[in-house]
Amino acid sequence: MIAKLSEATESKSRVPREELPIRNVNDPVITEYFSHSGIVRASDTHLQGQLLDSSDTREIPRIVTVEQSGLIGWKFQSCQVTVHRLWIHCPRDWKDSACTHWRMLCKSMHLLAQPCAAQGFIIARRLLYDGLVKLQPEVSEAIAKKKAVVALESTIITHGMPYPHNLSTAKGVEQIVKSHGAVPATVGIVKGRIHVGLSDSDLQYLAESKETFKLSRRDLPYILSKGLSGGTTVSATMMVAHRVGIPLFVTGGIGGVHHDGQNSMDVSTDLTELGRTPVTVVSAGVKSILDIGRTLEYLETHGVCVATFGKTRDFPAFFIPKSGFQSPWNVTDEEEAAQLIASARRFGHDSGVLIAVPIPEEQAASSQVIDDAIQQAVVEARNKGIQSKEVTPFILTRIHELTKGLSLTTNIALIKNNAKVGSRIACALSRQCHHKSSTLSQPSRLKKDSFAQLVVIGGCNVDFIAKAKGGDLVDTGGVAVLPGHSTAVYCAVIAANGELSLGLGDMDIHRQITEQYVSKFKEQLQSASLVCLDGNIPASTIHYVCSVAKEHGTPVLFEPTDSIAACKPFESDSWKSLTFTSPNLQELRAMNEALGLPVPTELPTLMDDVIGVALDMSQPLLKHLQCVIVTLGHQGVLLCGRSEEGTIFLQPKKASKIVPGKVCAIHYPAIAVEPKEILNVSGAGDSLAAGIIAGILTQQATHTCIRMGLLAASYSLKSQEAISIQISTDSVNPQQVIDRVWQQPTYHYENKASANSEQ
Repeated sequence: MIAKLSEATESKSRVPREELPIRNVNDPVITEYFSHSGIVRASDTHLQGQLLDSSDTREIPRIVTVEQSGLIGWKFQSCQVTVHRLWIHCPRDWKDSACTHWRMLCKSMHLLAQPCAAQGFIIARRLLYDGLVKLQPEVSEAIAKKKAVVALESTIITHGMPYPHNLSTAKGVEQIVKSHGAVPATVGIVKGRIHVGLSDSDLQYLAESKETFKLSRRDLPYILSKGLSGGTTVSATMMVAHRVGIPLFVTGGIGGVHHDGQNSMDVSTDLTELGRTPVTVVSAGVKSILDIGRTLEYLETHGVCVATFGKTRDFPAFFIPKSGFQSPWNVTDEEEAAQLIASARRFGHDSGVLIAVPIPEEQAASSQVIDDAIQQAVVEARNKGIQSKEVTPFILTRIHELTKGLSLTTNIALIKNNAKVGSRIACALSRQCHHKSSTLSQPSRLKKDSFAQLVVIGGCNVDFIAKAKGGDLVDTGGVAVLPGHSTAVYCAVIAANGELSLGLGDMDIHRQITEQYVSKFKEQLQSASLVCLDGNIPASTIHYVCSVAKEHGTPVLFEPTDSIAACKPFESDSWKSLTFTSPNLQELRAMNEALGLPVPTELPTLMDDVIGVALDMSQPLLKHLQCVIVTLGHQGVLLCGRSEEGTIFLQPKKASKIVPGKVCAIHYPAIAVEPKEILNVSGAGDSLAAGIIAGILTQQATHTCIRMGLLAASYSLKSQEAISIQISTDSVNPQQVIDRVWQQPTYHYENKASANSEQ
């Protein structure tokens, strides 16, 4: 007979488990149900699962056929995770009383029992988490069949973009997911219920409504209890995705540690969720308004695996593809990313994975435009007293206004790019789950009579290769080595007079010297006698070193490499922590420009004018720096500082760097080198700096320090190598300075040459 259910079975009231007649505690327990890990089969031989293939019930993936009439007295083993839909076939010889107990069993497990149109079947549908979660049928089926599913957040709909851009973007992202073979599952809260998969009407409601909330993990209990609506943030979406069995989630950018977060404790719950929820998040890194360095450190502390999607480990900063920081790892394509995720899941890794996807260069915003807008928006937020979860929406809205829509265009582009990448990863992960026992397929072999056609797209290189005769080519003692990265290379073309005609360099490795990497050597920084900063390293690293130096009183020399790099410390207050800097005249002008100071349009060439301009541009820096060492090429060196006892002291001050006394400059003429003797100018500046540093570290007088630098520079000018192999402690030392005849230095005060010779 066909079991019939009364309308009373629609009730959600829970029947106490004790009311169910239990025949024997040793009887089999029905444990076949749909969960986030698939079908769990009962061991009892009287239960069997089979595919349901009738056309009108294809959305229901499986049925359970019960062949034993003595069902009365059996019990269900309840489980926190979900039965999505369970079809039960009742044999014709069942008694009506069996149906009564089926109803009781359904109620006890919060299964919503409904009559089925197909003859001989009853539907028992699990109310997920007491009816608080609503799974869209397409999403439910995809989860049960382990198809590729991509979870999507809804805060971008409710708070991330203005209407109608939010609605069109949400629909566009879902379409991208579908076009790449995955099922989109946008998560949102609609009138007190968690929806996994939003209908068109739900999307429209969340996009237009002015009564929605931005919801993280902490907000869900209250919002659900009050029957309210809102968009789920990264943390809330991750939690829901994990509960229903979706392993991958795509978003624009995750939250992180706010600037000064070490004091304010303003740290996004996105980070803690990544540390405790095993869901993979695909994003364009961290929102660029945040402290990216500290965010990566926080993720490391919480055991989150972070990998950049691409050929490099450059960690993106939302609007721009490179933040200046590095991910610990990188995955080159979706297959490699899927292998990483699958390994984490098989191992039982209980924290999340972050796949950082840089926005394509052609879609990226101007970093300067975005940075300026961010700085202004942050200041406005602070002045208006905006705090907590309201900060990010306010800042993003202001950035949109300040950039005249540029940030919105970039935002939409990066989200769609993330959706494309995330969908491909989800599909690769699904394939690997279905074929986890298979190995990588072997490449097909060409038939004997086939003809292979090869197309090469690229350029020709002229390679210069040097081979050492024996031993190590470079002594790396005292040098930190980054495995897997190439040493910086510089190719210089020198004119007949020895001047640089053309220079080409590969300085990519300097970008690997990130704040995160340098922080590993914090103890050495704190105890150093002197820290020398190369201008090629990222600005964020320079800021970090300066902050450590300021805290521990460590002297710092900043060696700018060009006019662009010269500005890095001066883009913030980091420069106030410097002790020395050694710019040329062009670099000194760039430093002043970065501080917003007036500078000459053209730089002078006459010696007196050069000294006057250099001294004028050095004075603002000397409010905080001890000395400015201006390199003047063949004209020598101009040492600028405050006069003490008739000279300028180069030895770092242990107390405050600001000392009373007039600002003055000492001009040291260069060692004369005939033009025909000049073979190379590319390494003279580095040799000069090395000689001066050697003098400072050996506690030499100011004149000796500068002259050791000039001596080292003269050796390199006359050498085929950038740095002369003749430079050593034997050739550059205080005694060599004493033994040489030098032109006398001249003293200059406040742009007026007094031409006082050395006494």
